[in-house]
Amino acid sequence: MVYLTRKAEFSASHLYHNPDFTPEENRRIFGKCNNPNGHGHNYMLEVTVKGEVDPRSGFVVDLKQLKEIMHREVLDAMDHRFLNKEVSEFLHKIPTTENIAIAIWQRLHTKLTAAKLHRVRLYETPDLFVDFYGEK
Repeated sequence: MVYLTRKAEFSASHLYHNPDFTPEENRRIFGKCNNPNGHGHNYMLEVTVKGEVDPRSGFVVDLKQLKEIMHREVLDAMDHRFLNKEVSEFLHKIPTTENIAIAIWQRLHTKLTAAKLHRVRLYETPDLFVDFYGEK
């Protein structure tokens, strides 16, 4: 089994807000992330796939196809977007780093055919990242 990781970067803004919380609870729990105008991050995404090496091509996956899938499903949809209002998964879900990683997994895992999605790693800052290995 070979594991292959491809990286990409995107920028997005979001707001942490739970409509079931009082304004005080939202401020206490989410702090400055509850700014009604949102705030932004530069994200680093790592998508790891696994599979056997095809003896004819020498690839686990065609890197060009993986890049195209990542762009179509993630970057085109999330880059330079206000996630709460422009990305369907976050119209009613708080776009935390954890939830963004899960949404990326859900967008990618059915689109891969030659290799299997192994991990989505999403960095929000250099010292904060989330690993998501799918739903078990």
